[in-house]
Amino acid sequence: MSSISFHPRQSLEQVEEGCMLAPKFGVDGLVPCVTTDATSHEVLMLGWMNAEALRRTLETGEAHYFSRSRQVMWRKGATSGLVQNVVEARIDDDQDAIWLRVEIGGAGASCHVGYRSCFYRAIPTVENAGDPLMFTESAKTFDPVAVYGDAPNPTLL
Repeated sequence: MSSISFHPRQSLEQVEEGCMLAPKFGVDGLVPCVTTDATSHEVLMLGWMNAEALRRTLETGEAHYFSRSRQVMWRKGATSGLVQNVVEARIDDDQDAIWLRVEIGGAGASCHVGYRSCFYRAIPTVENAGDPLMFTESAKTFDPVAVYGDAPNPTLL
């Protein structure tokens, strides 16, 4: 049985100023999780966690997420070796979003496409709004075909 328990949300004071973990999962049972590199502070990915993924992350110190496309919980790096070791976990003011600071194993990447960060393209704004996306990473960190083989791509069209 898990040693991690989530407390019921009883008051604004308890949720916003208290010391009890009382996450608010959405109607789909998920909470968003922003993951950043613990050293560079670069945003690596936005994932989703259900209660089990959050518990396993806190208990093991390795990031677990819930795949909305596959409808399964998964441990980051189980296939690729790109394990995200949690340095710090935070929850936002109303406890409906998680922030993980991680160190990454393997090639040091987090994106299934092969780039270091899932946020590898910039969207032009202001006077350049509407221009094509701009790549912010010049090369992939790893070859996704070599790492994942014929595993199904999690991206849905």
